Amino acid sequence: MSTIKRILLLCLLSISVSAFAQTTGKVIEEQYVKSDILNHNVKYAVYLPADYETSNRTYPVVYLLHGYGDDHTGWLQFGEVNRYADKAIADGTIPPMIIVMPDAGTSWYINAYNGKQSYEDFFFKEFIPAIENEFRIKGTKQYRGVAGLSMGGFGTLEYSIKHPDMFSAAAALSAAVRTDEDFMAVTDERWKEAYSKVFGPELKGKERLNATWQANSILGLVQIKTTDELKSVRYWIDCGDDDALSKGNSLLHIALTEKKVPHEFRIRDGAHNWTYWRTGITDALAFIGDSFRQK
Repeated sequence: MSTIKRILLLCLLSISVSAFAQTTGKVIEEQYVKSDILNHNVKYAVYLPADYETSNRTYPVVYLLHGYGDDHTGWLQFGEVNRYADKAIADGTIPPMIIVMPDAGTSWYINAYNGKQSYEDFFFKEFIPAIENEFRIKGTKQYRGVAGLSMGGFGTLEYSIKHPDMFSAAAALSAAVRTDEDFMAVTDERWKEAYSKVFGPELKGKERLNATWQANSILGLVQIKTTDELKSVRYWIDCGDDDALSKGNSLLHIALTEKKVPHEFRIRDGAHNWTYWRTGITDALAFIGDSFRQK
């Protein structure tokens, strides 16, 4: 190979590497916030857009919540959210944004019945302030969104309905929305595994519809909130047609419609799995991203 060809090849390789670097965001997987409320350090992962380290600008933020059984790495490891975000930012589908993924364990993102695990208090009083102090984030409602899957979809709806002053948009994928009857019908085995530490141990039937449930039932919250309160957040609701949770999500759609709350509702072909969530995350982020743009 001639010297000129070798130089040309090196130049092409350099341009390719530079272009790749400019469109690839940075992932930091093992960060933590010290929590006095929870009395332990809470891990989180963060996605920073490609130009974060070469600019002085501030960015909108999406808090992306994991499902039951996962942790702060779930959306990266199984959802590949960084890859989808890179592509969507590069082609202009979403604006550059910071995506923050906290570890919530099996807390359901709420304050437990016995006051021993107040995750919701932690999230708003400690986590958001710490994150928005650590990174160059536009710390106002207009530039703050929340999204999540399953348990994280439940958390997404909890936070946006109960704290409408904090988020401009919320995107819930396969959210764990249940009626009172469905909650009472959870098997004892599943209750012990998934709900007892948060809602109370060994509860059966109507005992499960206690104060903690009443304060956090998605369908119940929609009924007690005013239309104006609900309308102040843009909602994206997405659930698979083969998902048992499609019933609760459909009832949520009906409840919001009856209260004349504008929202986007999708029932797509799919089940309660990562194939479904990977194919939905770009549209969810695009919906939130539209809230960050001036009309």
